[in-house]
Amino acid sequence: PYTLVLLVQHTSLSPDGKLVVIVGDDPNGLLIDANSGKTLHSMKGHHDFSFASAWSPDGRTFATGNQDKTCRIWDARNLSKAVHVLKGNLGAIRSIRFTSDGQFLSMAEPADFVHIFDVKSDYNRRQELDFFGEISGMSFSPDTDALFVGVWDRTYGSLLQFGRLYNNWYHDSLL
Repeated sequence: PYTLVLLVQHTSLSPDGKLVVIVGDDPNGLLIDANSGKTLHSMKGHHDFSFASAWSPDGRTFATGNQDKTCRIWDARNLSKAVHVLKGNLGAIRSIRFTSDGQFLSMAEPADFVHIFDVKSDYNRRQELDFFGEISGMSFSPDTDALFVGVWDRTYGSLLQFGRLYNNWYHDSLL
């Protein structure tokens, strides 16, 4: 008998610690019971190998990033298909992060582009950060006020910090 071995590229533990998403060198991701190690579901929809995953703080939603230039959003309560397919520009989705309040999701391509989606708008509102350089990773600050992007490049290597803009219209009104 032969055993299929999945080369794991990334894993993510759910906020309650009960479920694990595993993605790697297979188009299908796996949802695993963290206690027993039993496979609960195989997520189908990506067309190539996956590199990233992330859980939303809500504990029901998670995302997978793939070489097919998409980030798929899944609902753990119904894994028959992804609930959203978010598209990149040039390359694989290599890093995914949700803010700690679950309001935003960011996804990074290998170079030049980071995409930020407003989760509460059902991923319809988005912002694209376009800059020069190979992206080594990204992370939101715990208070969600900043997004940090690591750029790996011999000439332009840096850590970029982007601040969250708040629309406080009430500051402009007379009291």
